[in-house]
Amino acid sequence: MALGYTPVDDDLYREIILDHYRNPRHHQAVDPADRVIEANNPLCGDEIDLSYRLDNGTVAAIGFMGRGCSISQASASMLCEAVTGMSVEGATSLAERFRAMLTGDGATPPDGDDIGDLEALRGVRAYPVRVKCATLVWNALLEGLAATPASPAPATRIEK
Repeated sequence: MALGYTPVDDDLYREIILDHYRNPRHHQAVDPADRVIEANNPLCGDEIDLSYRLDNGTVAAIGFMGRGCSISQASASMLCEAVTGMSVEGATSLAERFRAMLTGDGATPPDGDDIGDLEALRGVRAYPVRVKCATLVWNALLEGLAATPASPAPATRIEK
């Protein structure tokens, strides 16, 4: 394990991840939805359908359905909890910061850039094969938010 990374098995972080896995938040499809994004990680079998509805540039409702490992399911639950009520720009920024936390240089976010319970997933960096599990739903969110409002809202499949 690389120095400077918080291991996933740290008791507090492990409990946050397991709580979201065992008691997922927003574990339902949003209907009607502005976007439905199907994400799949063929390496480990994670499958997530992320759906959301926007209202005046804000994530009014978001939910997910699917199956997979505890990391992918907890990450989806944590994403939904974190971005509900955020502006599209805020949700996009958070998703980019989350991905950078797991795939970038690993620097701690600057002061005032609190990502809350999402910090619990930082330890996944120590296990490169699991980074794809944790970022699957975040990549799906970014894919959906990047679509223009005027474009149709068909389901989109992402395999990462």
